[in-house]
Amino acid sequence: MNVEVTPLPGIGTRQDFMIRAGRRIGVITHRDGKFDLIVSHPDDPDDCVASIALTPAEASTLAGLLGAPQLVALLEEQHRDVAGISTRQFPIVPGSRFDSAALAATELRTRTGASIVAVVRGGAVHPSPRPDFVFAGGDLVVVVGTTSGLAEAGELLGGG
Repeated sequence: MNVEVTPLPGIGTRQDFMIRAGRRIGVITHRDGKFDLIVSHPDDPDDCVASIALTPAEASTLAGLLGAPQLVALLEEQHRDVAGISTRQFPIVPGSRFDSAALAATELRTRTGASIVAVVRGGAVHPSPRPDFVFAGGDLVVVVGTTSGLAEAGELLGGG
């Protein structure tokens, strides 16, 4: 995809691209940290036909919804030919026992044989998190392992 980045003096930047349906969609990132999701006229990228204002938290949530499934799909594709290995994602429930806890506190690999390969937080991917990585409520934990290991990981992470 060809993403066009346009500086908007005094406002921020616009990043947009053409989708298969012939429309342009993008994001305006304001200097104050706010975002606008935009749809532009196909013939004139400056002619905005729809705009949705998003707070930073809303933009992060949307990015997570769009990004986390693609990350998991990519990991599943990479592990497809490895017999017995799968990838799943598990949320850290706000207020659960691992909300604000370090990854090491889960002892996930020791307990389940599965491995945490990434954490998605607010649309940002944290690959290969270190044992001192601290989870936050709403994180999506991407785990690779056997079917039984992933089931145990789900119980461990979701049982908090």
